[in-house]
Amino acid sequence: MSKNTVLTLVGSLRAESTNQKLAEAIQLNAPEQVDVVIHESLGNIPFYNEDIDVEGQVPAAAAALRAAANEADTLLLVTPEYNGTLPAALKNAIDWLSRPYGAGALTGKPTAVVGSAFGQFGGVWAQDEARKAVGIAGAQVLEDAKLAVPGSLVRFAELHPKDDAEVVEQIKGVFDVITAAQPAAQPAA
Repeated sequence: MSKNTVLTLVGSLRAESTNQKLAEAIQLNAPEQVDVVIHESLGNIPFYNEDIDVEGQVPAAAAALRAAANEADTLLLVTPEYNGTLPAALKNAIDWLSRPYGAGALTGKPTAVVGSAFGQFGGVWAQDEARKAVGIAGAQVLEDAKLAVPGSLVRFAELHPKDDAEVVEQIKGVFDVITAAQPAAQPAA
């Protein structure tokens, strides 16, 4: 049986972000049949501009993101909450993956959204906005995959999410949804 590849995009660009640590915990707790790949270069991708999204001229970082998403079976977005919504770097990645319209790397791709935030609700607004954006972009949003960790700066100040039993249990629930997902049928060309 081949492994299910889950491409993970972390919305925070900070090296020590709680969402980066959450992505690492997800990677460490993946079932044997799942390979979690954390994409490292969202900060290097220029803002989406149709003028530079031209065959043969797509910036290398954007092309690498598209290739990784095309190769993945599932996408997992791990997002903090910035001013009540998702970070620009993550939204920009969604924009690049949504093109070309109707045939982008997100089209029909099972996609889950999780995250952590300092606030008391764990970034659910940002997660909802990310689900909305990827859904409009054509992804198959896995609505039942839920994980929102509140108070993350305090909670993970001295404890890595991989060592938090409650978070690890919730990660297992996310994988239950991811591993059950099947890509949506693609429309005939």
